[in-house]
Amino acid sequence: MYQTELESVLQGTTYNIWELTANPHPSVKSKFKRCLDIVGSLVGLLILAILFIPIAIAVKLDSPGPIFFSQERYGLQGRTFHIWKFRSMVSDAERLKSLVENEADGLIFKNKHDFRVTRVGRFLRSTSLDELPQFWNIFMGDMSLVGTRPPTADEVAKYNPRHWQRLNVKPGLTGEWQVNGRSHIKDFEQIVDLDLRYQSNWHPLYDLQLIGRTIYVIMGRVGAF
Repeated sequence: MYQTELESVLQGTTYNIWELTANPHPSVKSKFKRCLDIVGSLVGLLILAILFIPIAIAVKLDSPGPIFFSQERYGLQGRTFHIWKFRSMVSDAERLKSLVENEADGLIFKNKHDFRVTRVGRFLRSTSLDELPQFWNIFMGDMSLVGTRPPTADEVAKYNPRHWQRLNVKPGLTGEWQVNGRSHIKDFEQIVDLDLRYQSNWHPLYDLQLIGRTIYVIMGRVGAF
């Protein structure tokens, strides 16, 4: 089914996407990585259960709308899944997106002073608490603790062959991009470089190193906005 969906997104491309994604990265078959994901996601879901009520109340009191935000993203080899986050923007944020200037270069969207982000949302983003629900995505196997940022359909529609190499690994809650600049990196090609560096450097212990560095970044709120 995902092949049909992806073909509809990639109409007009001049390359064979199925050849580009035919051989996933060795990390995809790593039992150690999957065990790490399961253990890590269970710990994360426990933290989510503890913090859910206060975060949910804060989100609802700050802005009308749902507690969670869900969006279709593209993961390993172009498979689609729905990513989950605590809602950090106004409920009609997608409709208002055209009113916000993109401060990034390339196939990502960033604006440091995005008016759609709520007061509580800014705090959730700066502390990465908005991403706690993604531990469910990790537990279900759509994501990994460490990987690459999962792109949206409009981004994927403009990918070239080099960009598609990002999706030879599972998307991650964290990765090279998050620990090497986070929101301060606004050039998509630089993000691709970091994602491909992760694939080149990967070994089981490397994920543990990146997780440790991620905790340091989050605690220090390095590069967040």
